[in-house]
Amino acid sequence: MGCFASTPKDSGGNRRKPTSIGEVSVYVPGLRIPRPVEFSQSLGDQLPKTLVERLTALRTRIVVMANQEGPTITRTRRKTQHGGSTLSDLHQALVDYLPVLLGLTKDGSHLQFKVHFNWVNQEDEEEETAMSNVWYEVLSVLHLMAMLQMSQANLLLLPRGSTDGHNHPKVSEENRRASIDIFLKAAGYLDCAVKHVLPQFSAEQRRSLPVDLAEGVLRALCLQALGQGVDIQLGMAIDSSKATLAVKRRLSCEMVKYWQQAQDNLMNLPLANGWGEKHRLFVKWKYVEAKAAAYYYHGLILDEGNTEKSHGMAVAALQAADECFKESKKASEAFNASSPTSRTPPLFGTMKYLTEKIPKDTSSKVRINRDLYSYEKIMETAPTLPDFALALKPDEYQLPLVEASVV
Repeated sequence: MGCFASTPKDSGGNRRKPTSIGEVSVYVPGLRIPRPVEFSQSLGDQLPKTLVERLTALRTRIVVMANQEGPTITRTRRKTQHGGSTLSDLHQALVDYLPVLLGLTKDGSHLQFKVHFNWVNQEDEEEETAMSNVWYEVLSVLHLMAMLQMSQANLLLLPRGSTDGHNHPKVSEENRRASIDIFLKAAGYLDCAVKHVLPQFSAEQRRSLPVDLAEGVLRALCLQALGQGVDIQLGMAIDSSKATLAVKRRLSCEMVKYWQQAQDNLMNLPLANGWGEKHRLFVKWKYVEAKAAAYYYHGLILDEGNTEKSHGMAVAALQAADECFKESKKASEAFNASSPTSRTPPLFGTMKYLTEKIPKDTSSKVRINRDLYSYEKIMETAPTLPDFALALKPDEYQLPLVEASVV
């Protein structure tokens, strides 16, 4: 039950393809866009008219707002006529819709297979995928809720210049703290999708889902949110006089694990079009960047040792950091050049600091310890990074209870 239908890329022209998405601190691989649904045709003789009208009104609001936003949120934070955020308004519309929608799944109701839900995909080769299954709609809604949160985080993490124009653009501490909460909320939606919604599909149905709803992509996005949250934590630790080198090393090593796991989850997925390939390049960039930070702080701690061996290992770690830093710049350029093109905003936090420190400290330590060190064997002799348990977890999001009027 719950058949799929897909529309090839060249048949409908519904997928919007911007040539540029502006400055990107947090990559959002496009917003899934819902197509209109006629609830009255499918449910008119199955449910009270008022309930059918309510479902129709709630979803129509989402369709209109999502199509206005388009597949991605770019440069500016748009406001509604009442002064609210279009992102938050669309998110609230989805929140309002879910408890009513979930009424169609109550007690295994046959109604969950009555409505044909259709969404425009961004990362899949097929432009649209439709399915007569309410759980497909729930999965799509959770994905969109998570991507709206990630879009909001991106807006918060684009550095702003001071009003006098003399200072380097910065991201306020308030925005950084708020972004961590937003990342955890996005991760919670995605974690719920993987643990509680995907199991509602048969193995055959899961294979037919568009790639942007595949388990690997959902897990990678969840890990991306957590990895970017740790990145913000590390930047704040760098700015704090109370944070020790050990704390900074632990955070940077955790960040490596999040991004490595995200990369692993995307490894064998057919992310062939522009959005999907750009997604893969973003994760690769951030993984290499995280390794640069981890090797740097590991090297500084090793250098505190009093032995020739520890100093040699410190140099190897710092040189590995420098190599990863250079590779990350190339990865960033590849990401920005891929379609749709993008730009890296002014540096802040972790990478602003490390861009200045890694080349300088590596050069200094190599010069001091040149007798202990062979350039040709740097990556071979780079010490293994410590393995820390991952501390940052997704928010515990649970699907809402079915609204009383639906029961």
